[in-house]
Amino acid sequence: MSLFGSANFGLPRLKPLPSKRSHVVSVLDIGSTKVVCMIGRLTPRAESQILPGRTHSIEVIGIGHQKSRGVKNGVIADLDAVESVVRLAVDAAERMAGLTIDSLIVNVSAGRLQSDVYTATIDLGGQEVEANDLKKVLAAAGHQSLRTDRAILHSLPTGFSLDGERGIRDPLAMFGDVLGVDMHVLTAERPALKNLELCVNRAHLSVEGMVATPYASGLAALVDDEVELGCAAIDMGGGTTTISVFAEGKLVHADAVGLGGHHVTTDLARGLSTRIEDAERLKVVHGSALPNSADERDIISVPPIGEDDRDQPTHVPRALVSRIVRARIEETLELIRDRIQRSGFSPIVGKRIVLTGGASQLTGLPEAARRILARNVRIGRPLGVSGLPPAAKGPAFSTAVGLMIYPQVADLETHAAGSGMFSTLGGNSRFARMGQWLKESF
Repeated sequence: MSLFGSANFGLPRLKPLPSKRSHVVSVLDIGSTKVVCMIGRLTPRAESQILPGRTHSIEVIGIGHQKSRGVKNGVIADLDAVESVVRLAVDAAERMAGLTIDSLIVNVSAGRLQSDVYTATIDLGGQEVEANDLKKVLAAAGHQSLRTDRAILHSLPTGFSLDGERGIRDPLAMFGDVLGVDMHVLTAERPALKNLELCVNRAHLSVEGMVATPYASGLAALVDDEVELGCAAIDMGGGTTTISVFAEGKLVHADAVGLGGHHVTTDLARGLSTRIEDAERLKVVHGSALPNSADERDIISVPPIGEDDRDQPTHVPRALVSRIVRARIEETLELIRDRIQRSGFSPIVGKRIVLTGGASQLTGLPEAARRILARNVRIGRPLGVSGLPPAAKGPAFSTAVGLMIYPQVADLETHAAGSGMFSTLGGNSRFARMGQWLKESF
């Protein structure tokens, strides 16, 4: 279903995973630095102590990644360039998997992601809560969130209340007078989503579902205890840094800032007057987010920008490189700290932060983050997926792996119906009763 095809402009929604047989899922992570296509086989698995939220085990059977072109700070800047990179990445993944795909789950970083919480209540009159009451209260919350300029990416009931008692996970069959729900709704601007879908359609593929980048990377990099007790995942990409906050097993807040690893690279290229690719190499080899006394003594050579063979490389102390890197990293981390503070979710995040994404691999970054965010920090790599080549096991691939995990939690979501009619699709998860896919959105 295309964004352009449906009269009421509903986003494509995933169908629930078959609970008895295996299923092939293909995903596309369109980033500012790279574009990754992954094809995976999801096989139903028995409940387990390890990653208990997962209903399926994931084996990656095909992967293709290409240097990104035409994406700037997470926003599509050149349709033709993105289309050709998407084709190359998909083609490589298809060849490795030995099959062709026609639709994909795609990530969204652009469109000024915005998190809001909507609260709605309905009167029960002292009766027990029935499935219909849940539908009604979810629909009431959903309708508050409908806007013409923004599309809903995710809408998750984060908690129910009965007669003012909050924190009820599943009120079904309980008695009360007033049933309430808090609904976390994550939206993005429609034009950004249209352009994203257009890119994929131009490569002769369709979009099966759209997932916010912070949600995907959090799903891949956080362990169950973190998701349950409250934790923030910070995905530091090339052009954007995204934040997701999880608590009680659900995504409760998400945000994105337009700063990433590529900004560090361009700062170096300007400050040392060298080419972008040379600046990238200097950042990876010599850059550090931590001051070091030896940096003043170490001298490194910087290749010149010109094509002229007579141009000699310049020599600078390594401390200069670190100072440039540190200034931008500190700015980014301070921005994230302020965003978490402003969101009101700071107490829920508590002392736990997980850094992931390609730019999180910079030397000294966890230490700098610990100092600025004043929290425990670890680097998160994608968890619980087999078949990844060694090069794809690092934090740079968290979003792509998270898109693979997403179909297993898609039935937690609730979508308000434009028509007032709902379809209930059962699933095998404990939330399937509540997470009615309230059909055809907006």
